[in-house]
Amino acid sequence: MLNSFDRLLLVRQVPIFQELRDDFLVRLASIMEEQSFGARKTIFTQGDEGRSLYVVVSGRVRVHIDKQELAQMDKGGFFGEMSLFDAERRSASVTTLSVCDCLVLTQQQLYEAIDETPGIALNIIRILSRRIRELNVRIKDQDAELMSLKGQPEVEVEPISRPLRVVPNVGHIKQ
Repeated sequence: MLNSFDRLLLVRQVPIFQELRDDFLVRLASIMEEQSFGARKTIFTQGDEGRSLYVVVSGRVRVHIDKQELAQMDKGGFFGEMSLFDAERRSASVTTLSVCDCLVLTQQQLYEAIDETPGIALNIIRILSRRIRELNVRIKDQDAELMSLKGQPEVEVEPISRPLRVVPNVGHIKQ
């Protein structure tokens, strides 16, 4: 369990909370519940209903859609933020890579925080926009790699469902 000071230090490092006043961060950090997960455990699955954001306290998690890895996060990383705003089902799954502790912020807690400090909503919007842009670049890069391989003899091209890498001197794409 984190003490109040350690919670404040961790929450202050999370990008969506960085511009908030310390007095607000103290209150926010104090209401977040701490949850522990074993290694290789699913925190949530794509399609699950979700209304909470997670901040990694310790350990490492993998964000993925099926076998396609989108990101890995460790201390200070956060995930699940989209469901806080749209209350839609989870767009990806998150699985622990090691024993992991997280702080959890619920949708209701966030709405109360936004009422008090509207700047938090702008921070989350900025982060969501950045993540979408990064995913767009990854997709564009993978498409360009596939197009450069298309038409080459002895190269098998498979649909983008997993990260691709070309094995030198073999000419095959490996998953």
